[in-house]
Amino acid sequence: MRRWRTRVLVGLAFVFVLCGRAAALSAQSAVVLDADTGATRFAHNADAVLPMASTTKIMTAIVAIEQGDLDRVYTVKPAYIQTEGSSMYLKPGERLTIRDTLYGLMLMSGNDAALAIAGECGGQEAFVQAMNDKAAALGLTHTHFENPNGLDGETHHTTARELAQLTAYALQNPDFREIVGTQTTTRAGRTMTNHNKMLALYEGAIGGKTGFTKKSGRCLVSAATRNGRTLVAVTLHDPDDWDDHCAMLDQAFAAYAPETLHRAGQAVAEVPVEGGTAGQVGLTALHDVTVWLAPGEREQVTRTLRGRRFVYATVAGGDYYGEVVYRLGGHILKTDALAYAADVEQLPPEKGIIARCLDAVRGWFGGGS
Repeated sequence: MRRWRTRVLVGLAFVFVLCGRAAALSAQSAVVLDADTGATRFAHNADAVLPMASTTKIMTAIVAIEQGDLDRVYTVKPAYIQTEGSSMYLKPGERLTIRDTLYGLMLMSGNDAALAIAGECGGQEAFVQAMNDKAAALGLTHTHFENPNGLDGETHHTTARELAQLTAYALQNPDFREIVGTQTTTRAGRTMTNHNKMLALYEGAIGGKTGFTKKSGRCLVSAATRNGRTLVAVTLHDPDDWDDHCAMLDQAFAAYAPETLHRAGQAVAEVPVEGGTAGQVGLTALHDVTVWLAPGEREQVTRTLRGRRFVYATVAGGDYYGEVVYRLGGHILKTDALAYAADVEQLPPEKGIIARCLDAVRGWFGGGS
């Protein structure tokens, strides 16, 4: 009862703090999304359809990455540098890889990099169509792209919520995650420094993307991980985005509290035993398992076993069986190894009919030897 009351109070405090903070937000639209479960942790005008500037490049990057062959070399065409705005300073005739260009896209926010990626991954028109097809496949019904770099367009728009959903999806890809989490690197003869200051400002930050045009204002996507939970924050048209993101993420992470799912040595399950002196044997956990959960999530945690559905005797206590897996929705929270809790001996072989008859005769005559 005490734990339940504590979690309720934490949840209420979180709601009151965020409601108070919403009035102070500089953003026209904002959201904090749990990347692991898709749950919305905070929303302020999160479904408003707005321009997104260079946060567009999140989609550009993931579409290119999923096409594969990132280390193939291409030659820069003059058409790739014929664009305004931020640049990774590609030069016509220069040779570099798609992977190098992705770093220029996401760290330097190169509009030329976006054109080069689109041009080398099917051509501009086909690539933008692939971006829109991906948005449709992800259920992003209010997201539409006219170009791969984020320059203003009449139908180039998204919402804070859908941009967060896109980012949560992209972060599942290890190549994307490595690129956006890089603060500084030297590639293709360039030292590239990430425009996303959250990587240095915020503990646990793992990536995101900046964006700006006069029409869109300052746009920012940031992602951070603490205690095994990942959050994505998005603000659109926000003159104070760095401070807003730090505050929103802090407040969202504060809603999570530790929950111990089992202790080391605790029996967590049983498995049937075939041919043994016992019909089943307990399985004990090797370690304490504690996870961080938001209010209401404990009841949603499921437990499954990775191991054989039954085992044959003989079983030795302490030997490895398999793993217990805790999930929240489709997300794996924690796993732990399991060992057999006790020995189970094999049943002696069943006697044949002659042996049983001899036993009966011995019984009649007092069992003499």
